[in-house]
Amino acid sequence: MMAAMTATRRADMFTADGRPSDDDPREHGPRLGDERTTMVESLRRQRLTLEMKCADLDAEAMARRAVEPSTMSLLGLVRHLAEIERATFRVMLAGQDAPRLFCTPTDRDGDFNGAVADPQVVAEAWEAWRSEVAFAERFVADAPSLDVLGDDPLNQHGSGGGPMSLREALMGMIEEYARHMGHVDLLRERIDGRLGQ
Repeated sequence: MMAAMTATRRADMFTADGRPSDDDPREHGPRLGDERTTMVESLRRQRLTLEMKCADLDAEAMARRAVEPSTMSLLGLVRHLAEIERATFRVMLAGQDAPRLFCTPTDRDGDFNGAVADPQVVAEAWEAWRSEVAFAERFVADAPSLDVLGDDPLNQHGSGGGPMSLREALMGMIEEYARHMGHVDLLRERIDGRLGQ
C-alpha cells in the first residue's frame, strides 16, 4: 500500500517524473563555478522555486492561510521575501533610504497581515518582489567583490550589530529562501496536493 501511495503522490510533482529534466528551469545553470557564481546560482534556484510553487494560483489560493493561528500564506511569503530582499540589498548593502514595502511600525507583520485574496494585492506583491530581485541581481553583478560591506547597526540581518559583507548577506538570503521553501511546499500541497521537489 505504501508503494502505491508513493507512486501516486510523486505523480503530483511539478515536473513530469520528479527528476531534474529539461523542463525544470532550475536545472542546467552554471556548475563548478567560483564562490560568487555558486552562491548566485543557488539563490537563483531558490527564487525560481518560489515562482514555480505559486504558478497558476488565483488570489484566493495565494492568500489561503496555513492553519490557525498562523497568518502564513503563499502571498504573505512573496510579500515577506520582497521586504527581506529590499532590506538586505537596497537598504543595508546599497545604503539607500528606502521605506518598508508592507510593514509599518504599527503593523510589523504587515507583509502577512495584508496578504488578502485580492488580485490587485497579488499583482502588487509580485511586482514588488520582482523589482527587489532585479535590484539585488544588478547590485551583486556590479559589486567588485564579495567583501563589499553593508552596515547592520540594529542586527536585523544576523551580523551581531555592525558591518556585514555581501558574502554573508548572500548566504543569509539563501538560508532565508531555503527556510521558507519548506513552508511553500506545505502550503502548495494543502491548496491542491502538488508536491515539491
